[in-house]
Amino acid sequence: MKTIMDFAVFVGLDWADKKHDVCIQQKGQKKRHFQEIVHSPESIDHWINSLHKRYKGKIAIAIELNKGPIVFALQKYHFVTIFPIHAATLAKYRETFTASGAKSDPRDAEIALDLLLNYPQKFKPLVRQGAAIRKLEVLVEKRRSLVDDKRRFVNQLISALKHYYPQPLDWFSHRNTELFCDFIIRWPTLQCFKRAREQTIRKFFQSYGGQSTVKLNYRLEQRKKVMYLTEDSAVIEPYQLLAKSLASLVNTATIAIREFDKQIASEFHEMADSDFFQSLPGAGLCLGPRLLVAFGEDRNRFGSAAQLQAYMGIAPVTVSSGQKTWIHWRWHCAKFVRQTIIEWAAKTVQSSYWASIYYDKHRAKGNSHQAAVRALAYKWLRIIFKCWKDRKPYDETKYLQALRRRKSPLLS
Repeated sequence: MKTIMDFAVFVGLDWADKKHDVCIQQKGQKKRHFQEIVHSPESIDHWINSLHKRYKGKIAIAIELNKGPIVFALQKYHFVTIFPIHAATLAKYRETFTASGAKSDPRDAEIALDLLLNYPQKFKPLVRQGAAIRKLEVLVEKRRSLVDDKRRFVNQLISALKHYYPQPLDWFSHRNTELFCDFIIRWPTLQCFKRAREQTIRKFFQSYGGQSTVKLNYRLEQRKKVMYLTEDSAVIEPYQLLAKSLASLVNTATIAIREFDKQIASEFHEMADSDFFQSLPGAGLCLGPRLLVAFGEDRNRFGSAAQLQAYMGIAPVTVSSGQKTWIHWRWHCAKFVRQTIIEWAAKTVQSSYWASIYYDKHRAKGNSHQAAVRALAYKWLRIIFKCWKDRKPYDETKYLQALRRRKSPLLS
C-alpha cells in the first residue's frame, strides 16, 4: 500500500473533454503552480514525462474519475499513481469553503489536491486488475448499453406504429425480434401489406422457421378485415419512414449484441473463476460474466461481507439526527455493479428453493417487489462472499442442510 511519502510530486487534475487543468505541488513544499493541458495523446505524454524528469520521482494524481480517456492515458506510465475522488466528495468540499457557489476548473484541481494531501488515508490508489478482466468489464458494460439502446428503439418503434399502423402490435407478441422488424421494413404500411400476394407473405414467414408461422393464417385473415387508422398521407409518410428507420436500428442493435455475446463468452471461459460464477443459481452465461467483473479477481479487495455489500450499493444507509432515524437507498456506489446484483437476485427467485421462500416472506409482509429483491440480494452477498473467499462453489443442498441444523425460521 502506497503512502503519501512515496511520491515526489502531487497533482490535482480537473478533467474536461478538450483540456485539463492541473494544480502541482512538490513534496515538502508549499508553493503550487497551475497548468492547462490539451487533451491529446501527445500533449499528455509530453506533460507527464516533463513532470517526471523535473521532479525525478513517482507522481500522485488526484482526480474525480476511476475510468475514462484521461485515466486510461495516465495508467500506462509506471511512475504515476491515480487516486480517484468521488465527485460528490469534491463538490461538498468546495461548498464548505465557497459559500457563494463560485466554481472554476483550476480551483477544482486545487481542491482535489487539497483532499489528497489533507486526508491521504481516505483515498485508495486505483489498482489495475489484469488485462483479461478489464477487457471483460468493458465488454459487459457496453453490451448492457446496447441492450438499453435496443429497448429504447423498440419503444419508439411501438409509439410510431400506434400513430398510423397499430395492427402489427396485435399480430406479434414480441416486438424486439428480427421477424417483427423485417416485417415492418418489408410492409411499412397497412396498404403495402394488403396489396402483397398471399404466397409472398407465406414465404416470408416460412423463411424464419420455428414459431414464426404459428399465427400466419390469423394474420392473413386479419389483413382482409382490419381498417386503416388514418389515410392522411401527411401522417403516414413521415411515420412510415420513422418506423422503417427504427426497425433497422433494432436489427442493427440485435446483431451487435449477438457479437458482444460471442466475445464475452469467449473471454469469460478463459477466466479462472468462470465456473464458480456460471454455476450460481440463475447466473449462467448471461449474468455470470457480469458477476465475475463485479467481484473482481483480487480476493483481498474486501475485508468483509459488509464492505462488499456497501461497495455494491446493496447495504442501506442509516441516518440518525436528534430523535429521528431513517434508512435510505445507498446513493453513491457503482451503479452498474448494483444493477447486476439486483438482476441476478431476482433471477434466483425462480432457481433457488430458499431464495423463493425468502422473497415470498418479504412480499407477504407487504414489501414491494424491489424491496424484497434488495433484501434477497443483501443475504445472497453474505453467502457468496464466503464461497468466493474460500474458493468453494456454492452448493444449494449444503446451505439448506445448514439452515435446517440452525432451525432457521426460513424453512419452518
